[in-house]
Order: sequence, then C-alpha cells, then structure tokens
Amino acid sequence: MAGNDWINSYLEAILDVDTGIDDHRSSLLLRERGRFSPAQYFVEEVITGFNETDLHRSWASSIRNSEERNTRLENMCWRIWTLARRKKQIEGEEAQRRAKRHLEREKARREATADMSEDLSEGEKGDIVGDISAHADAAKGRMQRVSSVDMMANLVTQNKDKKLYLVLISLHGLIRGENMELGRDSDTGGQVKYVVELARALGSMPGVYRVDLLTRQVLAPDVDWTYGEPTEMLNPLNPENDMNETGESGEFVDGALGHILQMSKVLGKQIGTEQPLWPIAIHGHYADAGNSAALLSGALNVPMIFTGHSLGRDKLEQLLKQGRQSREEINSTYKIMRRIEAEEMTLDDAEVIITSTRQEIEEQWRLYDGFDPVLERKLRARIKRNVSCYGRFMPRMVVIPPGMEFRNVVPNDGDIDGEAEGNGDGSGTPDPPIWSEIMRFFTNPRKPMILALARPDPKKNLITLVKAFGECRPLRDLANLTLIMGNRDAIDDMSTTNSSVLLSILKLIDKYDLYGHVAYPKHHKQSDVPDIYRLAAKTKAAARGLPIVATKNGGPVDIHRVLDNGVLVDPHNQQSIADALRKLVADKQLWARYIQDLSLSLKISLDGERNDVTSVLKGQETAADQKNQVKSAPLKLAANESMEKPENCRFPALRMRKFILYIAVDSDSIADILGISKIIVEAAGRTEKDPQSIGFILSTSWSMSEINGLLEKAGLKSSYFDAFICNSGSEIYYPSPSPGQNSSESQYMVDSDYQSHIHYRWGGESLRNTLVRWAASVNDDMKDKREPVITELDSGSSHCYEFRVQDAALVPPFKELRKLMRIQALRCHAVYCKNGERINVIPVLASRAQALRYLHVRWGIDISNVVFFVGECGDSDYEALLGGLHKTVILKGQCNGASKIHTNRSYPLEHVVPTDDPKTVQCEECDTDGIKATLEKLGVVKV
Repeated sequence: MAGNDWINSYLEAILDVDTGIDDHRSSLLLRERGRFSPAQYFVEEVITGFNETDLHRSWASSIRNSEERNTRLENMCWRIWTLARRKKQIEGEEAQRRAKRHLEREKARREATADMSEDLSEGEKGDIVGDISAHADAAKGRMQRVSSVDMMANLVTQNKDKKLYLVLISLHGLIRGENMELGRDSDTGGQVKYVVELARALGSMPGVYRVDLLTRQVLAPDVDWTYGEPTEMLNPLNPENDMNETGESGEFVDGALGHILQMSKVLGKQIGTEQPLWPIAIHGHYADAGNSAALLSGALNVPMIFTGHSLGRDKLEQLLKQGRQSREEINSTYKIMRRIEAEEMTLDDAEVIITSTRQEIEEQWRLYDGFDPVLERKLRARIKRNVSCYGRFMPRMVVIPPGMEFRNVVPNDGDIDGEAEGNGDGSGTPDPPIWSEIMRFFTNPRKPMILALARPDPKKNLITLVKAFGECRPLRDLANLTLIMGNRDAIDDMSTTNSSVLLSILKLIDKYDLYGHVAYPKHHKQSDVPDIYRLAAKTKAAARGLPIVATKNGGPVDIHRVLDNGVLVDPHNQQSIADALRKLVADKQLWARYIQDLSLSLKISLDGERNDVTSVLKGQETAADQKNQVKSAPLKLAANESMEKPENCRFPALRMRKFILYIAVDSDSIADILGISKIIVEAAGRTEKDPQSIGFILSTSWSMSEINGLLEKAGLKSSYFDAFICNSGSEIYYPSPSPGQNSSESQYMVDSDYQSHIHYRWGGESLRNTLVRWAASVNDDMKDKREPVITELDSGSSHCYEFRVQDAALVPPFKELRKLMRIQALRCHAVYCKNGERINVIPVLASRAQALRYLHVRWGIDISNVVFFVGECGDSDYEALLGGLHKTVILKGQCNGASKIHTNRSYPLEHVVPTDDPKTVQCEECDTDGIKATLEKLGVVKV
C-alpha cells in the first residue's frame, strides 16, 4: 500500500476507532453480527482491488464531522461489504458461464470429431497455428472463389508482370496520409500509423499495382478539413523508384463497393485487359472494419484478411475481472456485444487472421465461439492429408509482428553515456526543435532519460509509471522522466477519459514535487518521434535501440524472446517497475550488454528474415508456375446464355430502372406479404405503358413455389417483378421472358451463378446432420409435448435447410443456434422467420441484404436509387436490411408479431439500427394513399 496515503490514513482511523465501538452504541446491524472489528474487516475485505476513487470519496465524507464519525465509518463499512458481495456475485455468474462454455465446446468437439470419421495419428496433430486455409468443400459452378493459397502465392512471387490490387479498410480514428494526429483522441493511435504505413509498404512491393485504404470521411467543424477530402494520394515509400516497378501509391477514399467496382474496371483498362482487375484481398482492421470487410468480401467473392489490433472478448473479460460492472452494464456502456459479434463474423468469413503475438491466438482468440485451437488443429491435419473436413472451416492464424519503420532511423554517433557535446551527429546542424521543447522542463538535462510515449489512456498505465518514479528517490536522483502524451491545446478540450488521466499525472507531479524531473510537452509532430527517440538514446534511456521495461503480458514477451533487450515486469506492480528502471539506469554494464545483444539480435533477425523470404519466394515460384494463373475476375459472369441475351431476356431492365422498390416486409402469412406488395405496386403507379421507370424486387423468407402458388390470387403477375429473393436470401429467381402455359415452373429462372457464389463454406449434409441432432435434443427436452417442437421440412433448396417450430417460446433463441454452429466450425446463417414459426439455415455468404449487393455487382443497379420497404420489426436478419446507401420506408403497424424473435438478443437492435438516418422515413398509413405520399416525399413518384 506504499504511496496510497489516503488508505494509510483510513486504516489508522479505523484502528483508532475500533476500541471505541461498544455494544450499547453500535447499530442493530453490528449487534446482530456480534463483536464487529472494522480493522479486521478492512484487512480481509477491502484491500482487494476496489475502485480507489469511489472509496476515497466515501472516506472523505466520513470525516467531515467528528461527532458523526462512528456512524459514517459504519456506513462506509456497509458500502464496502455491499461492493464485496456484488463483486463475488459477478465472479460467480462468470464462473458459471465459463463452465457452461467449456462443456459446450467439449460436446461440440466430440460431435465434430465423430462426424470426421478418420482418426488422426499423434504425428499428424501439429501445432496450433494452421499451415494453410482451404474451403470446406470445393465450390462448384462458374464463379470460383480465389483461395488463400493462391492469394499468398501471388503476394510473395517476384514476378513483376503480375498486377495485384489490394483493399485495406480501417474506420478507427482520424486517418490521413501525412501529419497524423496520434494521441488526439482515444481512437487515433498506433493503429492509424500502422495501417497508413502498411498501405505504403504494400504499394512498394513488386507486383502490387494499386493499394486502396478506405476510411470514414469526416466533415466536422472541430477537425481539420483534410479529413473531409474524399480522396488523398499517399506518397510512395520509395519515391525514387519507377512507378512501373512499384505500382500506384495508395489512396484514401470514402465508399466501398461502388468505388471498388469502378476502380476495378479502370485498372483493367490500364493494364490492357478487357476484364476488371478485382482485388486479390480485402483486409479489415479492428472490429468495425472487419464487419465491413466481411460484407464486401462476400459481395465480391474475394478473400478477406483481418487484423483485430484489440479484441472485444478480451476487453470484456478484463472488465468483468474488475468486478465493478455486470455484463449487462458493460454492454450498455460499451456496446461490446455488437463488437464481439462483428469479430465472430470475421471468423466466419476471413481466410487469414493476422495477429501480433501467439498470446493473441492462445489466450484471446480462443475465447470466441468461432475459433478452437484443438479443433483447428484437427481440421488442418485433415486438409494436409487431403481428407474431407465435412463442411467445417477455421481461418488460418498467422503471427506477423507489427515491425518497425527503419527509413527514419538515424545512427547515433554520440557517446552512449550521453557525454557528447552539442549535437550528436557531428554534422554541425542545429538540434531538432523538439529537443529544446523537452529539455526546458529539466533542472539537470544531462541525466539519463526514461521515455514513455503513449496517449493519456488508463490502459497505457502512465499513472503507475509516474507513481513508481515519484516514490523511488534513488531513481529520481539518477534519471529524468519524459512523457509524450499526444497533443493538446487545453485540458478542458480533451475527452473525459484522457483529461482525467492527464490531471491525475499532474497531481502526482505536484504531490511528489517532481518539477524539474518530469517533461510533458503539449505538442509534437509525427516527424518529431525519431528525434525524440534519438534524444533519449543520447541521454541513455529506456527506448528505441536501448533497453526496455515492458509488460510481461502480451506482445513484448515475443519481442523480448527474440531481442532480449530489457526487463519484463508485472504492469500492476509499481515496485517492480521502479526496481527495473533503477537497475537499468544505474548498472552501466547491464546497459551495455543489452545494447550489444540488441544490435546483434536485430542484425541476425533482419538477415534471417531476408533469407527466409528468399527461400519462400524461390519455393513459391515453382508452385506458381505449375498452377494456372489466378484469374483477375473472381466474379466472372459467364452465366446461362439465355440470361445474357437482351433479345431473349428482360434482366438488363434492372440496369435501366430509375428506381427499384425492394419489398422486404416479413409476416407469418404469405397472403399478407403479397397484399402489401400489391398496395406498393399500385401506389408506385406501375402501368404497362411505363414499365421501365420503376422496378420491383420481392425479398422474403418464403420459397418461390410458395410465392407462385398465391401470386395470381393476390392480383399480381410475375412480370411485375424484376427479381424474387427467396428462402431468406439463399435463392434469386427472375421471371421468364416466355412463361409456359400450363407449368408454373417454367415461369422463373434461377440464378445459378448466385448459387455458385454462396456455395463457399456451405456445410452441406454435415451441417444438416448437426441441425437434425440439435432439433432432436430440443425435442427430447420437451418430451411432455404431444408434438415435436422442431420438425425438419423439405425446402426444395440445396442451400436452405428449413425447420418448422411448433412453439417459438420453447425453442432456444437464434443467438444460441448461431453459437452452436460456430463452435462446431460450421459457417452459416440461422434465420428465425415467419414470426418465429420457421428456421431457415443458409450459407454464410447468403442473406437478403447481400443478395441486393450481388445484384448491384452483377447488373449494375444503383443502390442509392433503391427504396426498401420493411415493417417495424421482422425476421432475425432484420437489422441487416437497415442502414446503407438505399432509402428505407418503415411501415407502421407491420410485423409487430415478429418482435418476439428479438427479445433475447446478444445486443439490442438500438445498437445497430440507425435512429436519425435522413434516408429513413415512417409511413403511418399502410394503404395506397399513404405509401404514395411517402414515395412522393422521397422523390420516387409525382402526384
């Protein structure tokens, strides 16, 4: 408890008052509990990691009036007891959750292993990290997906004739190519620099023709105007290189699918081919961009790569361990379950997941439903043996440390002990301005410098560092402390979290009287960072090219294992931090050994990396030569001939529509859906005289045969619609240009290319068997019911397994079924539909929202001219229909019965459904006049 003066005072006060509490003056609570010892209670229950701020506030209030001291002390003890009870309750609930999760994993693993009939010998088990990524089953049809094996072979080949196009997505923080404002806010930090430098580095690789980094366009008065520019050209890493050798420099743009489609066509023409140059991969960074990358990857049918940077489940675990908030309170504050679901989606869709350390794989990713190291090991071994994985898939996990940018490294020619006079490079040039900005803080600027460069965020642990420095007098005598904590103009203008940390640091500086010993400049540029490190090196510091004191958890462990360049400590142990720093600063021989070891390790590491890359390149050249060259168009639309000829088919009309009305109203009655569709068709004024201006698409969970059976009865013709998206988005049908007279089947044509498109990772019969087992287990739990709760139906579709639900209240919520499929490494969507009376299980690349994106890619329809019609609620895929470039009309009073589907979600709809989207309007009256007035407001029709 060293340094926590208020705790020491608190303990002394309790010890003083302990003997003064007698039975006749104590409260009923104390008498009922017998002889009460506040001192003993404090020692046993309080010093367990509670929030010091809250306890200190209570203690301060307890000593305002000495006459009420005993009463206030008793109240505080009661508060502490309540906190302790709450913490234990939360810990108990989480222990039960973990135990349940462990049992679920073990059961799923046994079932998956049972499905994969061939046992593995001990020598085939391998380690945790997968060697290759493969499809669950080979995709059939005309639209083969580019596999990760081919992708990697192309990325490392030295064949400069290849023209590769890569897309990076990062939505986190404020991104621009130059003068990055690192530390401006909690989101603008290392990830921003990482993705920008990654784009530069990729753009300089042989064979890479173009790299695009897509981010948010920010138009706001409190940020620089450059963040609002739709396009920014990024200077290449090596500007002296010829453009034909390095490819185009990266570009920051707003937009995603439309931009990629347009750019692919432009790039195809630039390289002299008739086909678009599609991206070889889409790389998402952080959960939000991972979600977007997954959707783009699915729409374009190109591989996805993901880098988490930090993970939601790990953050949730850390917050729960603190015991201050329940899971529900954490989710309400951070919307963390929505983030976790986005990360689970990346496991469903990604070919490769890049991590910085093995710890991230073994301790963080393994917390997710969609990744299990043991099952991944079995799947990888089967892939190596070319044995079927029965529809199961897990992405390849690859450890790639972030690395270091060496082009700004300047050799330090000064004395290692910091005894050189003047500037250190001996060139006669003046010292960088940032040096004087730092040195002005110090009384003795010649002392060695301890450097910490991080934004003022609680997780950066700067407060503990200042405490360790302030309470260790020998360390204060030996060294100065420099804190580079982002940029700020005024503390009041900073975010609440950052300002709180900075104020705490300033108070500690005052408390320990560290004036003249600590530097904390207000501003620095990104270009100043190398100079800051160089200054630290001149004064013998714990920084770049020098010994480090770092956390023994996470990434530094891997770095230290390679470089052996410092000391690893418990980041929460203040004394360990102080001892490590003092030892490094005081022991010159230890310092020199670390510097020598670091230089040698770095040279060996770099030389080894070059040799490894060379060997990989040579090995891949042979493999690549034996394969056919990867096609640059993963969406090759060589579809049914009758579907492509304008004279035989009306599908090109989709391109000619001025507006498309996308009807996605859900109901347990198909007659109701068709009735609403008829009202919308009539309100839009569609006539035979003007069939071109407005088109219609019906999107539903019902099958095409079910729709066709009641279409004419509802007063509609198939020719009124340009397309039908059926079975929750697993099938697309078009009305035939020449329907048969007596056969309803001949009225429609299925889009077989879409079937090939969504077949990727489809579990097939193995998935069906797992679903049947799940349904049987639910029925077994409800043996007292006369009829089975869940019954399998014949959907008539090869990409939709359908189940009828007798009583929706007795079926586990859709999040539980989704979780079960992920634990079994089966990638799919389970859609609860028709007010909970049906369950459609479809491929992971299929959905009603993704089907529209497919039509956008295939037929070139303008999504901004599409108007969605939805109810107030809907099937479990309802949230994916809202938001985006399209306009949305919410029909009041429709689909209220579907709300029970969403009662037990991982996160509330409010966390994903936009509430103030200007493109969304409410339609109060679901009749012809009401819908016509709404369409007029949107500019679709004129009254």
